[in-house]
Amino acid sequence: MMPGPRVSKQDRTLLNRLSFGITPALVADMQAAGNAKQWMTQQMQPQQVKDITAARMTTWFPVLSKTPQQQYRDFLTGTATVYDMGIQLGNWTILRRAYSKRQLLEVMVSFWSDMLHIPVSETKSWPLRISYDMTIRKHALGRFDDLLVAVETHGAMGAFLDNATSTTTKLNENLGRETLELHTVGINAGYTEAEVVDSARILTGYRVDLNNTWSGYYSPQDHYVGRVQVLGFASENMSTNGQPSAEAYLRYLARHPQTALRLARRLCQRLVSDAPSPALVQAVAEAYSASETDVKATLRALVSHPEFAASADRKVKTPTEDLVSTYRALRIVAKSPASATDLANVAVLQAASMGQRPFGWPRPDGPPDVGHAWASVSRVLASWYVHYGAAERWTPATGCTYADPTSWLPSLPAAVSDIIRQAAQVLLCRGLSAVEMAAIAKRIGLLPSARVTRAEMSDWRIGLMLAGLLDSPAHMMR
Repeated sequence: MMPGPRVSKQDRTLLNRLSFGITPALVADMQAAGNAKQWMTQQMQPQQVKDITAARMTTWFPVLSKTPQQQYRDFLTGTATVYDMGIQLGNWTILRRAYSKRQLLEVMVSFWSDMLHIPVSETKSWPLRISYDMTIRKHALGRFDDLLVAVETHGAMGAFLDNATSTTTKLNENLGRETLELHTVGINAGYTEAEVVDSARILTGYRVDLNNTWSGYYSPQDHYVGRVQVLGFASENMSTNGQPSAEAYLRYLARHPQTALRLARRLCQRLVSDAPSPALVQAVAEAYSASETDVKATLRALVSHPEFAASADRKVKTPTEDLVSTYRALRIVAKSPASATDLANVAVLQAASMGQRPFGWPRPDGPPDVGHAWASVSRVLASWYVHYGAAERWTPATGCTYADPTSWLPSLPAAVSDIIRQAAQVLLCRGLSAVEMAAIAKRIGLLPSARVTRAEMSDWRIGLMLAGLLDSPAHMMR
């Protein structure tokens, strides 16, 4: 085995936070780009990053190419269920996170999907859920005001939060309220109940032909006409075509100072720490506002702040992050699925067994992004179980290839400490503490100072060693 790459703590932090897990291949990409910041710049232009493997995986999941009408027809004829759609979208999402070369894009798609959340099996919007995912992907590294307009007027969001059936005479406040509370300024921004009503009125007219064509359309006769006012935004709103007013309103909210602060805080929680300092949040919010909601400029300000580099290894990975980074670290290669036990068909089930699956959070507020939510005993034990099965090459059982056990070993005989140290460098691109070293040596039943042969360092012991490394804070934190 070749020695693992040597990478500075600062660069490792950036790669770990802006990807779904550092690997030697990712370090090589960074070095080819010049340095970590230049790699980040390349990642901000995802269309220029070749992604052949991930693109090929799209063909593995037939539902991704089906129109909402085709999905609904399959549902009516009993050839597919809402659950089937959610499973395929979830599996594809996990595989993209694991194998895409466009790692920053995948991180930001995950971030926006959590913030602008629609549960994957939501019964009113499910045929439109794949289109919604693609909409987020289109804008994930663009401008938030463009993204906000696209998602708030998308049929999936309209169906989920009842704007698709809201009219001037039968007003539904769900989308108007959540646009303020969850998607922009936040619940403490000071808006009134009357402003929630006006928010809902502004958005009337965006309809969906539910249970038929599933096409979105604008219905002028259903749009509320009359003066509206929300948090300093005001419009006479005298036209039955309220689309210009709705877009102006959403862009106003996207650029509101409270949205800047709330979005900055969420980004800092995702990429820096559970409790980012007010100074960091303010700096990121200022960059967001100065750039007129540009995501790239906002991210540059975040990673350039001293608090980013100082926060290394302080974020607990969510279960899904843990699963994806485990696939990446162990160099597990997925194959086109042919059976129910294949990796591409069970990835989302593995994530669920650890306590989280993509788009599975049942409420519109999206899943939490703080460590205490994902650090329970049951979650840790579930993660260890998955680590052990993958490290021993037992689960997933089929539809993938595992690295040869000998590829983790230096020339033997060698000291146990050297074997563990080198495996850690390849698996995690980092060294280990003395406590971690001692714990892993004890787990495989050997003294760190002992020199062992290949016969003594059996495949079983290699799997235990890899599982121990994955169970350690060196893997479980980022």
